[in-house]
Amino acid sequence: MTRIKEILKEKGLTVNQLADMLEISRQALSKQIQGKMLVETAQRIAEALDVPMWQLFASPEEVKGEEDKNTITCPKCKTRFKMEE
Repeated sequence: MTRIKEILKEKGLTVNQLADMLEISRQALSKQIQGKMLVETAQRIAEALDVPMWQLFASPEEVKGEEDKNTITCPKCKTRFKMEE
């Protein structure tokens, strides 16, 4: 099971919008999300969502562990920013 739908929700995107970004049909993308996905497809989806590919398959707990104390998230666009001293 992938986290693609969860990531889409976090980024305020729909499956249709992601399909448009990838220039494939919504139906084809939905089949990829629900079924077996090629590595190349996963990489394209990760690039379109601007996340590392591993996050597509990680549990929510694993992703949250990636955030550290020096990271803030924009409440409007959900972009994460790393604060440096």
